[in-house]
Amino acid sequence: MTPPVRAVNTQGDTPSSDQVPLLAPSRGRDGRSLSSAAATSVMAASRGQSYATATAAPGSFSSQLRPTQSHDGRIRPDFDTHAIIVGEDANTTSEQRQAELQDQIEKETKIKVGSENLLEALNVKNAKKDQRLEVERQLNISNTKLAQLKSVLAAEIQKAKEVTSPPANPQSRLSYLFRRNLSRSPSQLVTQKDEDNDEETESPSLALADLLQALEMDGQQPEYYVTNANALVDLFKRHPTLKYDLVWSTFGLRMQILLLSENREVVAAAYRVMRHAITDRKSLQIIRELHSDTFVILSLVKESKASVEREQAMKFVRAFLDVKDGVEEMSRGVVRIVVAVAEHTDDRLRNIALLTLAELLVRKPALIASAGGMGSMCDALGEGHYLAAKSITGSFLYLLDTPRRRTYLRTGHELEAPLATFTDAGTTHGQAHEEKKLKQSADVIASMLRSWPGLLTLSMHDFINIRSLLLSLQIPAVHVRTIILELLSDILMIKGPSWSSSFLAGRRLTTYGRVTNLKAEPQKDSAETASPGTTKWNLLEHYVAVVLAVFLHAGLVPALLRAEEAPLTPALKRKTTLLLGEVLKMANELLPSRWSASLQVLPELLQSASRWGTEDRFVAVGTIYQVDSVNRTLYRSGPTSNHVSKTGAAGDNGAARQADTKAQAAMQIDEGQFRNLMLDTQVLNTVNFTKWRWDLIVQIIEGPLLNAKRLDEAIKATKFIHRLLGFYRPFKWRFSEVKNTKPNQRYVRAGCALMRTMLQNPEGVRYLSDSKFIRQVAECLSHFDRMSGLTSESPIFQVDRINETLTGGYFAFLGELTKDSRGIQILERWRVLNMFYHIIELHDRDDLIRTLLSNMDYTLDGHLRIIVSKAMTSCSKEIRIFSTRLLRKYATRPMEGSESTGGVAEWAIKLLVTQLYDPEVEVCEVAIKILEEACNQTESLEYVVKCRPALDHLGEIGAPLLLRFLSTSVGYHYLDELDYITREMDDWFLGRNDSYVAFVEASLARGFSELTEKPPPQLPHEEAPEPTNYGTVPPHFYRELTRTKEGCKLLQQKGHFDEFVSTIMDFAMEDDDAETILKVKGCLWAVGNVGSMELGAPFLENSDVVKWIVRIAETSEVMSLRGTAFYVLGLISRSLHGQEILLEYGWDGVVNEFGESLGFCLPLDFQKLFSIQPWVAKPDQVKWKVPADVKLGVTDSDPVNMRILKLATDLGNTVLAKKSANDLQAIKAKKAPGFTKPDMFHKVLQILEAHHFRLPACRFVLDLFDRSVLRQIVLDEEEEEADVEQPPDEDESSSSAGDDDEDDEHDDSSSESEPDVRHKRTSAP
Repeated sequence: MTPPVRAVNTQGDTPSSDQVPLLAPSRGRDGRSLSSAAATSVMAASRGQSYATATAAPGSFSSQLRPTQSHDGRIRPDFDTHAIIVGEDANTTSEQRQAELQDQIEKETKIKVGSENLLEALNVKNAKKDQRLEVERQLNISNTKLAQLKSVLAAEIQKAKEVTSPPANPQSRLSYLFRRNLSRSPSQLVTQKDEDNDEETESPSLALADLLQALEMDGQQPEYYVTNANALVDLFKRHPTLKYDLVWSTFGLRMQILLLSENREVVAAAYRVMRHAITDRKSLQIIRELHSDTFVILSLVKESKASVEREQAMKFVRAFLDVKDGVEEMSRGVVRIVVAVAEHTDDRLRNIALLTLAELLVRKPALIASAGGMGSMCDALGEGHYLAAKSITGSFLYLLDTPRRRTYLRTGHELEAPLATFTDAGTTHGQAHEEKKLKQSADVIASMLRSWPGLLTLSMHDFINIRSLLLSLQIPAVHVRTIILELLSDILMIKGPSWSSSFLAGRRLTTYGRVTNLKAEPQKDSAETASPGTTKWNLLEHYVAVVLAVFLHAGLVPALLRAEEAPLTPALKRKTTLLLGEVLKMANELLPSRWSASLQVLPELLQSASRWGTEDRFVAVGTIYQVDSVNRTLYRSGPTSNHVSKTGAAGDNGAARQADTKAQAAMQIDEGQFRNLMLDTQVLNTVNFTKWRWDLIVQIIEGPLLNAKRLDEAIKATKFIHRLLGFYRPFKWRFSEVKNTKPNQRYVRAGCALMRTMLQNPEGVRYLSDSKFIRQVAECLSHFDRMSGLTSESPIFQVDRINETLTGGYFAFLGELTKDSRGIQILERWRVLNMFYHIIELHDRDDLIRTLLSNMDYTLDGHLRIIVSKAMTSCSKEIRIFSTRLLRKYATRPMEGSESTGGVAEWAIKLLVTQLYDPEVEVCEVAIKILEEACNQTESLEYVVKCRPALDHLGEIGAPLLLRFLSTSVGYHYLDELDYITREMDDWFLGRNDSYVAFVEASLARGFSELTEKPPPQLPHEEAPEPTNYGTVPPHFYRELTRTKEGCKLLQQKGHFDEFVSTIMDFAMEDDDAETILKVKGCLWAVGNVGSMELGAPFLENSDVVKWIVRIAETSEVMSLRGTAFYVLGLISRSLHGQEILLEYGWDGVVNEFGESLGFCLPLDFQKLFSIQPWVAKPDQVKWKVPADVKLGVTDSDPVNMRILKLATDLGNTVLAKKSANDLQAIKAKKAPGFTKPDMFHKVLQILEAHHFRLPACRFVLDLFDRSVLRQIVLDEEEEEADVEQPPDEDESSSSAGDDDEDDEHDDSSSESEPDVRHKRTSAP
């Protein structure tokens, strides 16, 4: 028989006691479960042949069907209902396992790092041997677990790749689609493969016809229809164009019959097939003609036990969003039900319903407004339970951007809901629950304040929202104040200094002053490589400057001072003090002097401190002392922002001079002190290196041994140097057997220091050259030199030894020798360089080549440069990329000192230019990025141009480097010869300006999002990827063109700047057309980049464009356009002329102590920037009222039917709902004929579409209708004629009785007349 008719009443879906259910609903990711036994049965189900494939379909957010074993042994379909995640595919379980393994690896890594740090501390303190052994044992356990977890993860990733990638053999494609696991027997696999081969040889059209014919078979079990439906989906996936040739008259009828089934899995399979059959908007219109809206509404209102059907129905609804203009085909009735699901807090589909509404709010906000979805989304935004509230925030921010979209928000206060979480905090019970809710709301507020629409909206009405947030600091609750302080740090992008954790733990600032200096040193190198003219301009800092100004204007400092004076805990007081110090420092660096000057003196505290005779005076004095101490330490730590700090460089130079002074003093110790030091190291007393004091050994090596007399004494009069070098000799099996752990790296550091010290003295060079140490290292290298003739069964430098022991440190020692010409001579004496040539040629030891190349120094001209150039051209792609990255630190060196260093910068640039012609694009891309960084220096840029690289073959990859060429006259003439400038100029003028806007906005969004991501693990310099500076101003053609006089002349001749100015003046106040707004933004960025150059000043002076940009920033109704104008004014303030022009229009720029502009500016009248007028919703744009046609449609001539419609309407009224439900139940008990009429069913659906109802009310009213109504609607049964011929009461009662009899027969599965009737009706179309 065909699938049984689907019941409208969900109570009919409950299986009888003697009938085994086809699927027990499993536990969802949100933790809600219908029954533990059901979840257990699903988990314990057999994994047999899969019913569905793995590719994600339109609208999908979960995986597909798979079979399980029922209690009677039959295979039954099982739907994966464990998760609701957008874009999820069949490998969800594999991805979950990978995520779990990654988490375990992270935990074990933390344990390993902690053990290494503890071991290092024990070594310094000379702790007991038992303690060290215990820590080493734990460290070994962590290393073993890490190795096991990594191997399991690699196997899991490989397994996922094998499952997700189609096999090359076309004969096994179908079996691949079904290969969820390999639990079947080999004979079953062979049989399945043969069947797949037969199916694969058939044409897609014939296979489609066979499957549709199979779906017409009568009297089959539900799993039969599910299997064929899934096979149909597989066919659509293998042949994507097949669905364009569907005959919908036949295909649609089959789907309708499946949707009418009483079995939930069959209905779900029908939704899945229809979802995969969607092609375009026309197909959606055809599908809606099949009454799909009615089916979806009936599915979504069912109880949670019908989770499979409801989930597939929601996927089907989401599929409309994946089709172009598909949102226009979404009915308000369906959206009303999605809203009802989103409001039902216990519904497992609530999260995906909210996400669907968020997408609809962007695509068609009028539909959400008319369907009443704004309220549920605002509730989700402020309740703190919806984990993806940021997605809803993004939808609201999109609406707030333009005035037309803004009117869909009725009050304009929708974004204030998360703030209420803080203002109402402390009044509810349950701190843990409230703390979680506060953290979610804090994330939402932070995401709002990282966009211009959010910042401008929250700053309306004289910053009342920001003020209320700051006033929440006075709430006497520790968790509330802690979260607000963390939120303020997050909003202001404050990254705590290295010593912040120690300070917050209660340690004194004076105990770790040296650490701050050490932490600040790595920033020095990166700052030195960039010249002032080409420093990256950070837009994120400019935005943070205005956010900081907003909070200061709203009273941030007084709020923090009040929190200081009334601390709830000592830890909170320290956290507040640190935040206050950071705010004062940022204000000094990022804001104009008129802002920061009055803040630094803390007038409120000074007034309190000057009131003699009061106890508050002592609190104020202590606070001033703490803030001053934190401020001094912060300024020693370096700048908060990324711009170059001149004071920081001076401090670094002072630290370097101090270190040199200490080294000079250490060299001058007398003989007695030197001998005592050597005795204290225990080197002369024992050969057991674990008893040696390695801190003293390093102190001697880097101090007294630099004195020639002391070195000669250590070599000839004692065995100090002899035993040290003996420890490092490979065949002593001491250093070469030490485990490769972080604490043991001190042996490598000591060895490198020893090599450096020995090379400083002729006696040390002679001793090192004649020692067995270099000779044995050379012998170990010869085992990998095919020309040496030496081999070993267990060579020192085999893979496992390098990974597990410190043998890789020998290359670090050799690298120290390559930094000095005398060390090179030692290596040449023992033929080490010859062996390097041959090691580079090994094809199976990339790890050894990496270790070799990364430890060598290429500053001196010689064989090593030839070796690395050979690796860059003849080795594998990975080694070529690796060796290309090695040249970064040489190519970015300044060119002035190149004579003394053998022209290292020129050599590196030449090699990088050669790499531009590598056959692999990845290698070329790495070389391009390094060359672009090297071009920050004018001398390096001119040398790159002198090399005349050809970049045409690289396309867009080489475009940034060519742009850099424009910044010098030499590069300009070179590009002019290639006819590059005119072509590129026309390209930017006609379209690239617009794409530049999207690029900048995406970079800003990525920069803000990276603030919340976990920091990446620290990698070595040569393995770390090139830094991506998100949030900085990308290279712009017109900015680079304006760097030279020739470029300015060409820009003047072309007249492009005047065109940009006229566009800005004509469309400055545009607030609706998206294309025009994009054009204005592109022109603004072009003008700003030209105005940021000193040579671009005449262009600004000859036009009034700055006045128009200021007008846009202060009065434009498009919030994102205001933000663009604000950034552009910051660019203009980069030049001296630009600052003068801005000052005329009431904008003040930020300069450092040398008068150089930092590119930040703010209006003198600060509130002008936030002068957004409040708005009201326009009735002509938002359809708040019920349409007139709906009012007419819900009337009826029959008084009983009219009563039913009136009561159904009253179900939406919370006061009348209970009484209306009771009255409807009474009418149903009297077997009113209205509940069997299709027209009444349509009228009730109209009521549900026109008014707001809760999900239980929708389910209740639809359950009242007889189950035969849906079949009458779908199959167009004409019973109206019978209504005319017979009296209504008798006809309806007999019809109802007949339906009841028919239902009873169906429940007993004994009806034989039903298939014949159904067959006649299905064959008629």
